[in-house]
Amino acid sequence: MQLCSSIRASARPSLALRTTPASISTWRTLSTSSLVCSQLRTLRPLPPRTPLTLLAVRNLFLGSIFSRKPTIPSPTVVANITRLEAEANVYPHDVSKQMALFEALLDTKLKASHELIINRWEKMCEFDASSPLLHSEEAFRVYVSCLVNTGQQAAVNPAIRRRDSLLSAHPLSGSSTPASAETTSDTPLLEGESAASVTAESPATTTSAAAAKVSSSQDIAQSVLSGKKDPVQQRPLKDANPPNPLAIASGAAGTNGRPIEVTIVERKASWVPRLVRFIVVVAVTSFFFLVILSVFFENSGLMKNAPQQAQFEPTPGQTVTFSDVHGVDEVKDELQDIVSFLKDPSMFASLGGKLPKGVLLTGAPGTGKTMLARAVAGEAGVPFFFASGSDFEEMFVGVGAKRVRELFAAARKKEPAIIFIDEIDAVGGKRNNRHQQYLKQTLNQLLTEMDGFKQSEGVIVIAATNVPETLDPALVRPGRFDRHIAVPLPDIRGRVQILQHHMKNVTTSSDVETMQLARGTAGFSGADLQNMVNQAAVRAAKEKATEVNLEHFEWAKDRILMGTERKSAYIDAKNKLATAYHEGGHALVALYTDGALPLHKVTCIPRGHALGYTSMLPENDRFSVNYKEYLAGIDVSLGGRVAEEIIYGEDGITSGASSDIRNASSTARHMDYGFSKLGPIYYDETVDLSPRRKDEIEEEVSKIIKASEARVMHLLKTKVDELHLLAQALVEHETLDKDQVHRVIKGEPIRNISEVLEAELSKSGNS
Repeated sequence: MQLCSSIRASARPSLALRTTPASISTWRTLSTSSLVCSQLRTLRPLPPRTPLTLLAVRNLFLGSIFSRKPTIPSPTVVANITRLEAEANVYPHDVSKQMALFEALLDTKLKASHELIINRWEKMCEFDASSPLLHSEEAFRVYVSCLVNTGQQAAVNPAIRRRDSLLSAHPLSGSSTPASAETTSDTPLLEGESAASVTAESPATTTSAAAAKVSSSQDIAQSVLSGKKDPVQQRPLKDANPPNPLAIASGAAGTNGRPIEVTIVERKASWVPRLVRFIVVVAVTSFFFLVILSVFFENSGLMKNAPQQAQFEPTPGQTVTFSDVHGVDEVKDELQDIVSFLKDPSMFASLGGKLPKGVLLTGAPGTGKTMLARAVAGEAGVPFFFASGSDFEEMFVGVGAKRVRELFAAARKKEPAIIFIDEIDAVGGKRNNRHQQYLKQTLNQLLTEMDGFKQSEGVIVIAATNVPETLDPALVRPGRFDRHIAVPLPDIRGRVQILQHHMKNVTTSSDVETMQLARGTAGFSGADLQNMVNQAAVRAAKEKATEVNLEHFEWAKDRILMGTERKSAYIDAKNKLATAYHEGGHALVALYTDGALPLHKVTCIPRGHALGYTSMLPENDRFSVNYKEYLAGIDVSLGGRVAEEIIYGEDGITSGASSDIRNASSTARHMDYGFSKLGPIYYDETVDLSPRRKDEIEEEVSKIIKASEARVMHLLKTKVDELHLLAQALVEHETLDKDQVHRVIKGEPIRNISEVLEAELSKSGNS
């Protein structure tokens, strides 16, 4: 069976085709199922539309809601149409076979099926004028209905004239001659531009027109157009435009004798498109309304004038004065001038002096920079605004500059006032091309607020930083930060004052001397001393002691210096002995090397991240280091590795000396800058050096390390017996202080009889 290659897509031309007998032989068998088959290949069949599956089958896309895809017949229907088509082709003069095929095509309710019916009827009647299908009124009724339902009303009148012409030319045998040509030509046909209705006759000619004889074709067409007897039975087409009711009403239909019957049927789920359209319209309208409203409020300034929560307010809290700050007497004297300015600016203005605009406090962490700023505000009795360098920046660009403006605006409302910016290096770093633009905006705004067009006479900015060398030169210049004050670590007298201040509210025993604690805490900051006192008090409370004694303070100091003891860590006897020899080597070198720091305590218990620890503390504050002290520090660092080599050999050296080698190498490298044959020359590590100079530096470092290793090897080999005694004592007692180490290497017991009895009595008393 050959496939049909084309389908009717527009109004059909007139049926007045001129055919010859030769053209009949060229007629091909029509395939009414070819289009249906192609649709089966391109479209996916939908599941049966039952009430239970209707919601599951419906697509929720907008395209599927506003336009419904045409359905296709099932394979069973296609097979039935193919069978009927084959029978109709075998018996072309059997009207029942042709009508059965037409009915099957009409049941598909597709526009393509109507096109196939039209095409088949026209070709069969034109090519074979004697076909009984031409004389079948039912077949012609189906043909006209298909023309109307496919929107080809213009072809109805030509179809009537052509059928009447063919019937008069080829009458059926044994029947009377149909209406003559004169009657047909004189009879009014179905006219009009729409061709969808018969032209209404005027009242004056109604009687004469009724007398005229109407052909069967005209009667069939009028009945189809009026909708009284439609063989299609009002089958809705999925993809065809329905006939225009106004066009139908303009014809003979619509009179008292032929009323127009209209049935309005609403499609299933037709509320879905309306709901979607409503939601879309409301959403779009609301969006544009909100955009316009926001632009209006932004431009009018109504939102800006509304009361908002202040970003920066004076920091409440306990008032701090200079009497609460200890260990930095010189710094307090410097800041006392600021307090005098804030209390009575006229005293200095009488001689032409001006209030300083900014004070930059520099120093190590924990030295009391923030407390000094609070003390200035407390002494002067002015509002104190606190901000951190990281508070200005956020995820949004421009927030930093805005918050700087808000901070200074809030301070000006409360002037005289103090603004303290902690860690100012977070926003005041040196500018370069690699920085983002928003970072520069924050710094530029800070520069403008401190010394710009607007002058702030009553606002003093106090800033603190640990790295003053990273600040932008424009920020630290006079006029912005007029005074740079260094806050150093407290000396021994300062540590005594700080300890006495923090121990006022702590119940201590009589054996606790602040001078002794201060000597053993060289290099501690004020925050470290406060932490030590607090941890000692907590330790005593956990032991349910009535007072805090010296042992508690020593425990807290060791915890800060060496880290937390890990007594639960399991270490076998072999590794514990190796650690004892390693730490014993450090301790012996520290005892017998001139210029080394005094030994404080040695332990083989894991502390922090180390398996053992040897602590050394200076007796007094150190302000400089000489050549001998540098070499002694390198010797002490290499003492542990050399002790392992003496006891276990070169193959028994462990990786525990890795940090010691790193410290020794770092010290030796710094000694190159003035303590070697290279001379007093500083080499910047960031500057590329020549290969020859690098080789010379590495050679000097290696020479210093090897010389130190030789000295330590000679020392420990002469003290190998003391090394064995110290290692055994460390394995037994785990932790030894300086006095106990001296007793061990002399062969004396660590504790005498009186100390043992006193310890036992104290244990029994606590129990």
